[in-house]
Amino acid sequence: MGKSITLPTLGVITQADLERAQAEQRAKGKKGVFIRTLGCQMNEHDSEIILGMLCKAGYEPVDNLLAAQLIIFNTCAVRENPERKLYGQMDMLRSLKELNPAVILGICGCMMQQPSALQRIQEAYEHVDLVFGTHNLHRLPELLHRVEAGERVIEIWDEPGPIVEGLPVLRASTLKTYITIMYGCNQFCTYCIVPYVRGKERSRLPSAILAEAQEAIAQGSKEIMLLGQNVNAYGCDLEEGISFAELLRQMDALPNMGRIRFTSPHPKYMGDDVISAIAECKSVCEHVHLPVQAGSDRILRRMGRRYTRAEYVRLVEKLRSAVPGLALSTDLIVGFPGETEEDFRETLSLVEEIGFDSAFMFIYSPRKGTPATRLPGEIPEETKRERINRLIELQNSISLAKNRELIGQEMEVLVDGVGKEPGTMAGRTRTNKLVIFAGEPSELGTLRRVRIDAANTFGLEGTGV
Repeated sequence: MGKSITLPTLGVITQADLERAQAEQRAKGKKGVFIRTLGCQMNEHDSEIILGMLCKAGYEPVDNLLAAQLIIFNTCAVRENPERKLYGQMDMLRSLKELNPAVILGICGCMMQQPSALQRIQEAYEHVDLVFGTHNLHRLPELLHRVEAGERVIEIWDEPGPIVEGLPVLRASTLKTYITIMYGCNQFCTYCIVPYVRGKERSRLPSAILAEAQEAIAQGSKEIMLLGQNVNAYGCDLEEGISFAELLRQMDALPNMGRIRFTSPHPKYMGDDVISAIAECKSVCEHVHLPVQAGSDRILRRMGRRYTRAEYVRLVEKLRSAVPGLALSTDLIVGFPGETEEDFRETLSLVEEIGFDSAFMFIYSPRKGTPATRLPGEIPEETKRERINRLIELQNSISLAKNRELIGQEMEVLVDGVGKEPGTMAGRTRTNKLVIFAGEPSELGTLRRVRIDAANTFGLEGTGV
């Protein structure tokens, strides 16, 4: 019968199963690559670039792990959970490597820029053939060529080089496009590993960004998401003297531009010029994701966020005054070192005062090498869980109330997917609300007017008009 292994997602796999999948892939004339992305939208876009380079080198994406001659994990270092997932996956793939020694296993991304994680992969996961980081992603074809020649390749750059333009991209969607406008972050919030794994802020030239946007529009893109760790600090490092607000205006002026979104801005850089651009540019959507992280000034200082609660509230008031119907989402951290019950209640009261449409809510995750790990006042796990549950309950009630206010309104929906129920389609409003309505797959990529008939915590239901 030959060897067999058990994989959590695939069950029992025999040598015959593997040989069959590999033979089917070889018959297609291209090597298969399976890529798993952990983390944020910038990681997702990095994976699109990885696939673009690999397709140029004779690979094609596959969904079946067994059909792949190359398996890559693009990792995240922002929280502990993605790291645990990676180590679990590497343990699982050890048995696949024993069954198929020819398969190349690779790990890249933010986690590999952390010395402790890199050392663990080097020493405890000898079956991993290829390791590279965030700064040398463009060197993948050369690194892979060395692995294919029999070498184990581990190459991590401590510092980023110049931005490399013109890399091929295989986009997950032609309808919605990610465009990275800047890399890195200079803020050094005390809890955040990003400046250490992504490097200092580096802005792309506006000409390169606009050219990429024009190409995406020509290929049918209806929505462009501008990406950066600190996106509204764009241009601060460029000699051209361009600001994020001016970039938004130049993007808005492109022929046939659809919708423009951006993430993630920092409140410190949300100046009046940016607010005016959001209000005046017809393509920029009426949705701003503005991370606040906490409602207590004491905790904000310990986090190194460089604004006060009152300053954040005034900023929100400016945004809502300039942009009628604005939807606002945020990030919130619970259980930061030293957070008292009173501090946490201030976060709850801020959430009530602002009335966010939605929020990403996290328990504080210590990141080795960040200043927050040296702060006194570690919060017990049971306290963290109790607080996050209270916060989620409050935010869910606000989200539901916000969504119910939309019942009876007609909204523009960009149809971008098929609903779970037969005969339904899914899409997003300009305010980033998920809408499910009766429709056909032929409507994908179109803008529909939808009357909102019902609402729940996470989305809307409606009828096309």
